[in-house]
Amino acid sequence: MTIPPGLFVVGTDTGVGKTRVAAAIARILTGQGRRVGVLKPVATGAVRRGEGWECEDGEALIRAVGGSIPLERVVPLVFEEPLAPSVAARRLGTPLSPDKVLQGVRDALGWWSERADVMVVEGVGGFLAPLADRMTVADLAKALDYPLLIVARRGLGTLNHTLMTVECAQRRGLRVAGIVLNRSEPGVEGADLAEATNAEELARHVGPIGILGELPYELDEEAFAIALASMEWYDRSERPRYRELFAEGATPG
Repeated sequence: MTIPPGLFVVGTDTGVGKTRVAAAIARILTGQGRRVGVLKPVATGAVRRGEGWECEDGEALIRAVGGSIPLERVVPLVFEEPLAPSVAARRLGTPLSPDKVLQGVRDALGWWSERADVMVVEGVGGFLAPLADRMTVADLAKALDYPLLIVARRGLGTLNHTLMTVECAQRRGLRVAGIVLNRSEPGVEGADLAEATNAEELARHVGPIGILGELPYELDEEAFAIALASMEWYDRSERPRYRELFAEGATPG
């Protein structure tokens, strides 16, 4: 199987705008004439409709690449309760194993391998959010081995969260393609000064890892993609350096 190059969009926390950024990148690459695969291995907070699901994040990714893709090819594992996937699965009486997550990713990448020139993968929650029993998003990132795009809030607290995420990724030997600071909600009183200084301060600490953008809140999907369009996303995507994910009996970490 030929695995396309890709990016793994991860967050410093939940609600930082990962889907918004991932969908914008997919929209940009599609607009450049590339065949773009989109994948969110696990999603929670979905709504059951008859025998199927409505999943806001998955549908945003599908919409970004032109639609007409079955949801299960984009989001292999879906849960209704808006909790960490491992918790949502356990509350159903069916604990989620790392093997099940990895198999979902293998199957999805296998389907996309003949249909995509580049992959945009989105995580869930923060970088150390529990994904399955004894498995975090960071463990999946290690198994997948795509460069990380870290999405962080623009306001107060982002220095700590972002630097911890970068250090966590680097300790695992992962590549970091860059950092995007995103305002994921309307402005908070007193946060303007933090927003004005965060990018410069982060740049002092993360060395060659670039602060690729500072994104406002008041943009629709198309305008948001335009704000990210100058960043050469295909050139930042890379293939996995090894294929442990597809080895027999592979485990994360």
